[in-house]
Amino acid sequence: MSPIQEQLVALGAVFQSAVLVDKLARTGQIGEPALTCMLGSLLVRDPQSTLEVYGGDDLGLRDGYRALVGALERDPSSLQRDPLRYALALLGLERQLEKRGDLLQIMGSRLNQIQQQTEHFGLVHENVIASCGSLYQDTISTFRQRIQVQGDMRHLQQPSNASKIRALLLAGIRAARLWRQLGGHRWQLVFSRGKLLKELYPLLRG
Repeated sequence: MSPIQEQLVALGAVFQSAVLVDKLARTGQIGEPALTCMLGSLLVRDPQSTLEVYGGDDLGLRDGYRALVGALERDPSSLQRDPLRYALALLGLERQLEKRGDLLQIMGSRLNQIQQQTEHFGLVHENVIASCGSLYQDTISTFRQRIQVQGDMRHLQQPSNASKIRALLLAGIRAARLWRQLGGHRWQLVFSRGKLLKELYPLLRG
């Protein structure tokens, strides 16, 4: 994989979490493999490659790639507006998090606890999802800028869905952090669209 493709895997994961949040908010349902892929990424601490963070391949990121392509092509027919809004907000929130060593420390120790919980219950158990959701609430939700999720209130008000949405947003923050560590910059989304698309199309075709 080229360095830009490594970045695109991470950026695709930011968009994947945004797409899943949107789907959950509108329909109340997402598949377990999609949830497993994103939650699992929170617990990979020392990856040898970017793909390793998402289970060794990028099959679970295809919807994110599609949303990213729609955003970069700026084609109104394929642009997913709410996922794009969530993805850009996640990139902004991650930059704020970077300046908060105290919150990063809390996240590190809480993720260790969640790792132990996962070994006991399994990754997509409601207790684990609730722990990830409350970690997002206690850290990222304390910033002044917050993500307003739009959707069907019947789904948004269900505690289990609210926890899943927060857990997915936390996974999106993880992906945004990875993207920046790999050299990703927001200006690329404006000035390097053609270059990114050229590298992204082969990933999407897989």
